[in-house]
Amino acid sequence: MIALLLAVAAQAAPAAPVLGAIGRQQLPDKGCAAYLWSATDRQLVAMATADPATIRIAIGGRTIDLARSAGDGPGKLGFADAAEYRRDDITARLTMDIVQQEGLTAGAKVPTGSLQIDRPGQDGIVVPVAGLIGCRA
Repeated sequence: MIALLLAVAAQAAPAAPVLGAIGRQQLPDKGCAAYLWSATDRQLVAMATADPATIRIAIGGRTIDLARSAGDGPGKLGFADAAEYRRDDITARLTMDIVQQEGLTAGAKVPTGSLQIDRPGQDGIVVPVAGLIGCRA
């Protein structure tokens, strides 16, 4: 009886958007890019670029780019402390701590951050992220 109830509950629950790995990404010819790994499984789940201000993610097996629609905070290297990206009905909110160090001459560390994905009528997902920012002149 309990197994039957659990099976029915699992079928009734809406599926959360699945954030997948985006695979190897190239550093842009000019400007900066943030490469962000899931803090739980160390998969590369996002790449944000400063100019043009976009983020690349994979949802449901499909890799897409979203344009930045808003940003808060002074940020560094062309990135806001908190940014919102949109495309169609998908909204991604990225917050990240950017730490510049003397030993990193063309970039910075991202020791902590979070990536939130929302779509209407579906559960949202929040993924803790960390990563690196690389820049090219």
